[in-house]
Amino acid sequence: MTDVLRVEGLKTHFHTRAGVVKAVDGVSFTLAEGEILGLVGESGSGKTVTGFSLLGLVDPPGRIVEGSIRLKGRELVGASDATLRDLRGRDISMIFQDPIATLNPMLTIGQQMRLAQEAHERVTRRAADARSAELLTRVGISSAAARLRSYPHEFSGGMRQRVAIAIALLHRPAVIVADEPTTALDVSIQAQILAEMKALVAETGTAMIWISHDLAVVSSLASRLLVMYAGRMVESGSTASVLRRPNHPYTEGLIASLPSSAAPGKPLRQIPGTTPSLLALPPGCPFAPRCPRADAACDVRPDLAAIGAQAVACHHPGNADAAHLEGVSQ
Repeated sequence: MTDVLRVEGLKTHFHTRAGVVKAVDGVSFTLAEGEILGLVGESGSGKTVTGFSLLGLVDPPGRIVEGSIRLKGRELVGASDATLRDLRGRDISMIFQDPIATLNPMLTIGQQMRLAQEAHERVTRRAADARSAELLTRVGISSAAARLRSYPHEFSGGMRQRVAIAIALLHRPAVIVADEPTTALDVSIQAQILAEMKALVAETGTAMIWISHDLAVVSSLASRLLVMYAGRMVESGSTASVLRRPNHPYTEGLIASLPSSAAPGKPLRQIPGTTPSLLALPPGCPFAPRCPRADAACDVRPDLAAIGAQAVACHHPGNADAAHLEGVSQ
């Protein structure tokens, strides 16, 4: 498969009065055509800022200070605002966490989908509406032609998210970045949308980055995982490999804290402590204050190193007990 996206050494920092916040600190990965990459970690790990960086959506005082983002061979770091506007929606799209904040309450769904198409191509109203209705049907909205005349408030949360997904697919982009788009939805609607997204990616060949704090959700969708902590990559590999044999203690803790990993009647395991402030990271490994394996060696920042088919940034990598993973969705 051909790589449609290549990210190397990406660093996105926020220069504040209190100091420099290194929200993304040296992230690298590739994304192949039709692949789904899961980007996981706790809140504040840098997942969303990574996604925003890919589309050039980081506002001041944040900016990309180092690294490369190549979309179909085209460098995006340093590209002009006009160039990025031209690429957004057409070649790379984003599905945001809250669809009500994405959709304009003053415009019908049909008007918004027409405007999205007219931003990148000349199209008649009839052709635009036909394309819009086709995509709404594809994402599971019935009576799609009639629903084009509806306003966002006339849809449920799950239906609005389906509309947002349809808009992201309008130009058949090479890459879609999905920022926790099912977090606010109930479990049954979430499962439907996950199944639909997996089928759409297989059908269209669009590559996707699925950002989430929920390993159970990502494990059912992504073929590969990238685990982030405090703005840094700590582990990556195939989904099956990372879930069965996590090498980083943070990844192990995330998996062990899943409800499906706990025996009935026993308390859930949890990672002790809290994520550190990005303004006051400990020297060396940022996970060291919470890590049961930490020692003096962890005062030096670990490099990402290959362990079999995985990569891990840890001085004391090891494998979790497979029993912890029993019941995790594959």
